[in-house]
Amino acid sequence: MAKEKHDTKQEYASLVRIMQTDIPGNKRVLVGLTYIKGVSWSISNAICKILVIDPLKRISELDEGDIKKITRFLENPQLPFFLLNRKKDFGTGENYHLLTTNLDMKKEFDIRRLKKIRSYRGLRHALGQPVRGQRTKSHFRARKGKKSVVGVKKKREGK
Repeated sequence: MAKEKHDTKQEYASLVRIMQTDIPGNKRVLVGLTYIKGVSWSISNAICKILVIDPLKRISELDEGDIKKITRFLENPQLPFFLLNRKKDFGTGENYHLLTTNLDMKKEFDIRRLKKIRSYRGLRHALGQPVRGQRTKSHFRARKGKKSVVGVKKKREGK
């Protein structure tokens, strides 16, 4: 008689919610934190080191205390200057780190300000063209719409 193999997979919580973001429970902490908008790999690694959380632990294995620690830290991150995503803010001149919807809103306001002052970058945003100096001869056609053929002469059939 053959022995039946028992399934050794552990059951994980299907979703864990941190900062209004659903993170799959089977992901490791280092990877799972990057699901939060505004948290990169380096910031995720810094969070694990500062809060002394094992980065190889599964998200579902975190207890409520760890999740609250992560949430409190993300609300007011004490990170080195070079990891912040908002250095020398245009309005205030301060350095801070934005997450989730705050990041989206600030980005939208920045683009709106560039359009309003009619800067080159603002005009490129308004026209739907690439903003950072990329070439446009053979790319960025999807943003233009259908390419027109106005002005192209038809070849004569006689010659």
